[in-house]
Amino acid sequence: MKNTLAVILAGGKGTRLEPLTRDRAKPAVPFGGLYRIIDFTLSNCLNSDFRRVLMLTQYKAMSLDRHINQGWRHYFNRELGEFIDVVPPQQRIDEQWYQGTADAVYQNIYVLEKERPDYVVILAGDHIYKMNYKSMVQYHLDVGADVTVGALRVDPVEARQFGVMEIDANQRIIGFEEKVPNPKTIPGDPSHCLGSMGIYVFASRFLFEQLCRDATKPGSRHDFGRDIIPGLIDTHKVYAFPFRDENRKSDAYWRDVGTLDAYFEANMDLITVDPLLNLYDEVWPIRTFQQNLPPPKFVFGSRGESDRSGRAIDSIVCQGTIVSGGLVERCVVGPRVRVNSYAHVSDSILFEGVDVGRHARVRRAIVDKWVKIPPGIEIGYDLELDRRRGLTVSDNGIVVIAKGDGLEHMVGPG
Repeated sequence: MKNTLAVILAGGKGTRLEPLTRDRAKPAVPFGGLYRIIDFTLSNCLNSDFRRVLMLTQYKAMSLDRHINQGWRHYFNRELGEFIDVVPPQQRIDEQWYQGTADAVYQNIYVLEKERPDYVVILAGDHIYKMNYKSMVQYHLDVGADVTVGALRVDPVEARQFGVMEIDANQRIIGFEEKVPNPKTIPGDPSHCLGSMGIYVFASRFLFEQLCRDATKPGSRHDFGRDIIPGLIDTHKVYAFPFRDENRKSDAYWRDVGTLDAYFEANMDLITVDPLLNLYDEVWPIRTFQQNLPPPKFVFGSRGESDRSGRAIDSIVCQGTIVSGGLVERCVVGPRVRVNSYAHVSDSILFEGVDVGRHARVRRAIVDKWVKIPPGIEIGYDLELDRRRGLTVSDNGIVVIAKGDGLEHMVGPG
């Protein structure tokens, strides 16, 4: 793996996750209380012995860059040729932003050439899963592929958001369509399509040739899924690599958390008794920046008429959090959160530093970092009222409170 370079595309706007992406890139959005979305791809790289990583950023990358500096640099030793470099847009072509995933790599082709890798693995930085990329590179070598594409079984409705592949008996791709309304299902399995994970393995010289050819092609959208891969399947050996989950569960776990509802549901998956995504796995650990904080604390234990009892039930509670006489049920609670007396928070995600005031009630909500919930207020109980307050409400009724939403001016149930 020393001759393999990982290129992580981490520059998408993440507009469907707004307002969580109002001030941060999608890969930098917190997930699971302690982590960021990017930590899953980076942990896969580290666990796969990928020690040369380029991360291509674009929009609102400051928090992502800070997270990499704080939590990831120390895993890589420059003296041994290891690195993780965050590469901002160079605007080397007509001073324009990246036009597509292939264009993002093409505009940084000089950085890749400088490292002289034998193979390049293109990765997305905004999905939640565990995968051994080393196995995919080995498969690429074993079948003698020109390109290998990570493949995942998805249902036909979900497949509308994917590139969908057709393969022959040897896993060679014979058809590829990107985000079509009626995707083709797997022969003999009409309930599933074979979707592209947006993960690609190329021999470096072949990749450079295809990027340069695509850059001069009229009408190209300069995208791997829309242009590069479909243009190669008739003339080159393009293979599908079936996703192999490192969770060691019967069902493979892969989530695109690109919408508020999908993001909320993926977090809620974690608080089940035996979640498919195992964060406690010592064989394939997920790493992140760990702050030096005290352990969580639960105080006040009176259980009478006042019911002033600090409790958390069926929840993840991170370090530095104090549940001071409040009740937390079925929640993901980030670091340094405070839930004050008589407050009730249920089925919600609280980011770092959230302060829930006394007697406040919050349900089915995502609350961004350092937001203060005023005493006595109710969030998630009257969605029309929440909308009039200027809060975002998702299609499934999840209320999102972003930084700067002005809750400090609201008091009481109204």
